[in-house]
Amino acid sequence: MSRREQKQAERADRLAEERQTLTAVGGGADGGDGTAGALTEGASKGAAKGTAKETSKGAAKKASKAQAKPRELFVPHRGWYGVGGGRVGYMDPPTMWRATTVQACGMWPFAAGSGSPMTGVPLGQHLFTGATVCGDPLNWFTRARYISNPSLFMLGMPGLGKSTLVNRMLIGLAATGVVPLVLGDLKPDYADTVRALGGQVISIGRGRGGINVLDPGAMGEAAAKIGGEAGEVLKAEAHGRVLNMVAALITIVRGRPMDDHEQSVLSAVLHHLRERTPEGRAVLLPDVLRVLTEGPPRVRAVTLDRGDDARYRDAVDPLHRSLLGILDGPLGDTFASETSTRIDPDAPAVCIDISGIGEADTQLTAAAMLAAWSDGLGTVAASHALADAGLAPRRWFFTVLDELWRPLRAASGIVDRIDALTRLNRSLGLGDAKITHTLKDAEALGTDADRAKARGFVERAGMVVCAGLPKTEMEDLGKVVGLSRREIELVSSWSSPPGWGVNGDNEEPPGRGRFLIKVGGRPGIPIKVAITDAERRLHNTNTRWTPNEDAVEKAAARAAEQVARAAREGLHGLPGAPGTEAAAGRWTA
Repeated sequence: MSRREQKQAERADRLAEERQTLTAVGGGADGGDGTAGALTEGASKGAAKGTAKETSKGAAKKASKAQAKPRELFVPHRGWYGVGGGRVGYMDPPTMWRATTVQACGMWPFAAGSGSPMTGVPLGQHLFTGATVCGDPLNWFTRARYISNPSLFMLGMPGLGKSTLVNRMLIGLAATGVVPLVLGDLKPDYADTVRALGGQVISIGRGRGGINVLDPGAMGEAAAKIGGEAGEVLKAEAHGRVLNMVAALITIVRGRPMDDHEQSVLSAVLHHLRERTPEGRAVLLPDVLRVLTEGPPRVRAVTLDRGDDARYRDAVDPLHRSLLGILDGPLGDTFASETSTRIDPDAPAVCIDISGIGEADTQLTAAAMLAAWSDGLGTVAASHALADAGLAPRRWFFTVLDELWRPLRAASGIVDRIDALTRLNRSLGLGDAKITHTLKDAEALGTDADRAKARGFVERAGMVVCAGLPKTEMEDLGKVVGLSRREIELVSSWSSPPGWGVNGDNEEPPGRGRFLIKVGGRPGIPIKVAITDAERRLHNTNTRWTPNEDAVEKAAARAAEQVARAAREGLHGLPGAPGTEAAAGRWTA
């Protein structure tokens, strides 16, 4: 009943009460004193008596009807208005639950639905209503149209389940045909999951495997398959990607960018090698050094040497020294030879594992990350080029960049590449997820330009997911994504440590598995995630803290074998046996 209908009903009740009161008073007046009808004497007196009798009869009939049918009291469903009326201003909505038509077949079709999103990968349950919450950057961009950029940025303290939630998205998207790409797994956290999905795991590091940065890879194969003008365009793009990759390696070794004339010399060298290298043979970095030493006319032309060898050497010697630093320095074993394992364009998932590189080896980490991203994004571009030519089905990709703080601090080229990815991922058919701890990770970068670019990652993200964070960090984040005071307090409470265990049980932190999903200015969606046994086996980020059960069993077996051997040989050699008193004396106080 609307408020207008309630007022009309109350007004009708008041009118009925007034009408009943007036009717009762009018009947008593007409039948009480005989003077009301006394107008004249004689005939008028008889007429007045008749009229009074009729009036008395009518009043008696109305009174009898009122006594026979009592008036029903109207009670509004929220109480009466006014003081003491018990008026309720707000009624809590009932908790809503989801069920399939099989589970609740007698209640279908449902009369009402829940407010939590149901498009995308099932993530967990709403923290307050228990309703299922689904979502991921690709489905919220393509199907639900909730976000305008297929990207996710996740922040949270260590050990609260950030990578576990992204791992669930990775598994769910792979089931729908999306290709997960983990281009630089630093721990590794996703290698076992990719193997379980039937994907490809490529290891990079000293003694593990390498990448030939001059190899066009999947882009070169796609250009040859497409042919024609489109193939030439793809070849030119592959050449630019190789040139940028070599320039990035030189930037890492030098600590500063290349000069413009050096890039021209390097481009001429690469064109010369492409034209003169036999079909089927890969171009390597030592080949670049050989061409610089020989000095063919095409390379000399861009140095403006004018036939003077001294001018030519002055122009190419800095580039020559930097390339020697790559090959003979800390990067040579990884980038001096052919690619150990190429990315399979038809693989359902790909993980490039660089966990074998040490924490302190920042140069090799940065170079491996850049090479992995260059090779992986080249594979994405090749897949779309084949799809545009009608030679392959259209495929979507989902990239994961975990522990964002490490590649950001490794080299400035990483910041530029990630910045370009966050701006162009819509045109690339590529969704991405970036994971780090706090916004202060961006403030630790070396230059103001890099810090400004890193802060833009959060501003341009379609989805921002928060795990437990300190209150000061949440207030800073609220200036970017617009958090309410209640949301800040909720997420801040998740960063508290677990209570002191009095009985030796392992207590989890209160914020583990709890996240707040923010999209634009909409209210956040708090969820709780409960992982399955399969996810727990595939995604254990504390493997170094897990006891090695096989080693423990082997040690116990060796101890049992030694005791059995001693028992077979008799008591000799055991503590307390005859002949061992002298040795036993060394163990006494």
